[in-house]
Amino acid sequence: MTTERATIPPAIRILLVLAASVITLGGLWHAKGLVGPLAIAAVIVIICYPLGPAIARAGAPKWVGSTGVILLGYVVLAILALLLTFAITEFVRLITDLLPELTRMMQDVYTWLGDLGVDASIGSQISAMFSTSRIVSLITSLSGSVMGVAMAMFFILAYVIFMSIDAARYSRAEQVFGPQVRPVLERMRSYCVSVRRYFVVNASFGLLVAVVDTIALYILDVPAPLVWGILAFVTNFVPNIGFVLGLVPPAVIALVTNDWVTALIVVVVYIVVNVTLQVLIQPKFISDAVGLTLTLSFFSVVFWTFVIGPLGAILAVPLTLLVRTLLLEGDPASTWLRWLSGDDDAVRNKPAH
Repeated sequence: MTTERATIPPAIRILLVLAASVITLGGLWHAKGLVGPLAIAAVIVIICYPLGPAIARAGAPKWVGSTGVILLGYVVLAILALLLTFAITEFVRLITDLLPELTRMMQDVYTWLGDLGVDASIGSQISAMFSTSRIVSLITSLSGSVMGVAMAMFFILAYVIFMSIDAARYSRAEQVFGPQVRPVLERMRSYCVSVRRYFVVNASFGLLVAVVDTIALYILDVPAPLVWGILAFVTNFVPNIGFVLGLVPPAVIALVTNDWVTALIVVVVYIVVNVTLQVLIQPKFISDAVGLTLTLSFFSVVFWTFVIGPLGAILAVPLTLLVRTLLLEGDPASTWLRWLSGDDDAVRNKPAH
């Protein structure tokens, strides 16, 4: 007597997958205050992890390697914390000092829009976006966010310790479970290598762009050039739209403190430097490092920012790579989906029939 195994119709299976995805993403959205720092800590450990095996190969005990990874991670966190603290403090001080000039400029813009015949309600809405109360609210929000950053740093510090210790333990997985777990371990190692390459490429280009932008702004006598240099470095980690996010604030400040000619020069310098490096050169290195299409990179920024907040913009590519690694790379039937996402290795490594 034979029994037939019940199969789920494809339509029902798709609905179940969609329902599970919605529930998972909803949980991530509600827990983004914990998920964001956790993802940052994971990325830091992935970047710093090669130090551990290097120390072990030198003959030191494994706990020394884990300690080295933790200390290196803390150094990276300390540098990031100092940069962000300096940038936020200087930005708040600058905006506070320039508040009267910003208010006067918006009054002039409102009058100019009225002379052009722009509807009064539209002009009022544009003016309200840069009103004194809105700017003060922004300053208050930035000042209050320092406490939130401090709490996030506490979680990140703890996560780095736990993940660094566990990473050394997981490195023994093949010894414990045998060669059958090798494909999974290879996929995760490949993912970690891609994440490291991605951040090394972004950090290298971001540092170059930040230095050039800072020097140009200093020559143009734009206030707080270091702040805008740090902003250029950070926004370089946001695919596709990071250039615009790093351009607008210094251009507006140049317009307020200097004149429209200086603001125009700032825009031209950013376009020449940032577009040349970030649009023409960097994407080739990024594509070789991670294998994501430009469309998917842009969508991932919007998607992950919505799911876990501002950190999602910086972590968009690593998180998208993680989803592809977990859901697609272990399934031979999903080769074409991997290729659509930009992974050319999916076709090169496809078994011949």
